[in-house]
Amino acid sequence: MELMQLEMFVAVVEVGSLRGAAERVFRTQPAVSAAMSKLEREFDAPLFDRSKRYDYRLTQAGEELYRYARQMLSLRDETLTALHNLCNVRAGRLRIGANESISLHLLPQLAQAFLAAYPELRMEMKRERSATLLADLKSANLDLALVSFRPEDQSLDSAFVMRDKLVLVTRATHQFAAKGRVGIEKLGTERLLVMDISEPSPWHGKIAKALFEANSPLHPVVENAPIESIKKMVSIGLGIGFVPLMTVQQERARGELAVVDVDNLDLERSICMVWRRAALSPAAKAFLETAIAFGERREKPIRAVVHKIGAPFRPGAVLSREDR
Repeated sequence: MELMQLEMFVAVVEVGSLRGAAERVFRTQPAVSAAMSKLEREFDAPLFDRSKRYDYRLTQAGEELYRYARQMLSLRDETLTALHNLCNVRAGRLRIGANESISLHLLPQLAQAFLAAYPELRMEMKRERSATLLADLKSANLDLALVSFRPEDQSLDSAFVMRDKLVLVTRATHQFAAKGRVGIEKLGTERLLVMDISEPSPWHGKIAKALFEANSPLHPVVENAPIESIKKMVSIGLGIGFVPLMTVQQERARGELAVVDVDNLDLERSICMVWRRAALSPAAKAFLETAIAFGERREKPIRAVVHKIGAPFRPGAVLSREDR
């Protein structure tokens, strides 16, 4: 039994003639007649009462087959529509993960741009540490992940989205804020608020190494603090801390926090989209394109400034092993 045979059978029942059914399914009349005979042989039962010529009245077996045939053809049509919508990004689900800073300060903007273009899609978001996100990608529990480094795992692919950096933030009235720049040796006299260090990070190592070389040892007063907590504690004068630049734009604009440059300490990082190699769905591909376009718009002002001072703009150059 084939779906085409069932489609011919339903057409005969609903049109009431072999000729009309043939026109409906774009087949010849002999082909439709042969299909009806094949179905009757397969079920070993007549499907039509042939006591009256050209009166295609159904037998009990024919009525039962017609009922199920309609359901199967309807399910086929639903399947084709669903797959068509999925492939054309008109339906489906996208599961994406990000770390704390990206999920709060970049992902909402990307989601807004994406859902404006693809309103029928459904998004599921997960906020976790980068190591967990990569594990979820490999186990197919996520479609995409936004992280602040390029993974070296050969089973994963990645694409550069935009640049960010870790910056020193202080209270707006802090002595460092007035100058906007500080020597790294001065940091040893301050109370430092430290982000989550439960998983290894090159950023903490870079900061600690730079302070050690400047003979200015690290004096953390709070460790493993969420970024949002660090910002709140800095704003009330509990200490200073390093946080991603993207997370302090609003507080900086309101004059609640100041971003202070630290001499000889460059903590630039790259935000990358990561996915399982050769496993990019149409929805994931569309989101990746949205993210890259968003990042390019954000990079244009940076590119213009860099070009003005004569240095080339090379996004790939910032994707070093230290970006992990």
